[in-house]
Amino acid sequence: MKEFKTIKNYYKPIQPTVKAENGKIVYQEIRPDNEIENLVYCLWQLRTQKTLNKPFIYRVVSDGCIDIFFDHNQPSKNFVMGFCRKYTEFPIGKTFDYIGVRFLPSAFPLLFGIDAKTLSNQSQELKHVLPNFSNWISAKIAPLDSFENITNHLNKKLIDITEKQNFQYDQRFFSSLNHIFRKNGYLNTEKELNTGLSPRQLRRIFNYYIGTTAKTFSNVVRFQHILNANPSKQSLKENKLYFDVGFFDQAHFIKNFKSFYGVTPSEAFG
Repeated sequence: MKEFKTIKNYYKPIQPTVKAENGKIVYQEIRPDNEIENLVYCLWQLRTQKTLNKPFIYRVVSDGCIDIFFDHNQPSKNFVMGFCRKYTEFPIGKTFDYIGVRFLPSAFPLLFGIDAKTLSNQSQELKHVLPNFSNWISAKIAPLDSFENITNHLNKKLIDITEKQNFQYDQRFFSSLNHIFRKNGYLNTEKELNTGLSPRQLRRIFNYYIGTTAKTFSNVVRFQHILNANPSKQSLKENKLYFDVGFFDQAHFIKNFKSFYGVTPSEAFG
């Protein structure tokens, strides 16, 4: 399992777009139990504390992960969201309470045997992908349950699934994945991933485990590296962090960043 540990140590997929509207919106993340921390990045909740004045548009930035999530008030409304190559926006109303699990890259296909490519760039009902897990959420989670109790249920369920799973994976894929993380996504995937996989094999295996090509995934890793650096608007101009990860000019960086985040770096870090 050391391969999974390396992913956890090198990659921290964050969702930074939720900003409280006068304390009316709460977003929180809880780390999973130790037994599954190499597969699950976090369990999260997004909810309103008060009714908003207008419907909220939730923007999800590209993070390379797959999420399972559900409506806390109606747990039977549960979904899975695959890898997204650009930001996605959801209108979710004036009041809401969503709870989810964010799986680290490659963990979802390994746990459930689902081809990640079939989930990419979309959100769909979980019952069409994992009917047993969907039914479990509907039966086990109650609207009155606290977030703490729900995370306990989810941790136990995922630990149980993990213990029953006989993981079969290609070491060459993990070598490629780790190299991408170590380079913060800044590399030529066609020339630098010398792990014994042909270009066709590399494309096939990344599509299955990640949901996209190695090149597109590397671009997301590079974007997340910039988010994790948490630069200010001023420091971004002065230090030009984007040069360090392969952008040759500011215009190219801004265009790339906006496709993943939905706003320019100045708006995100201002």
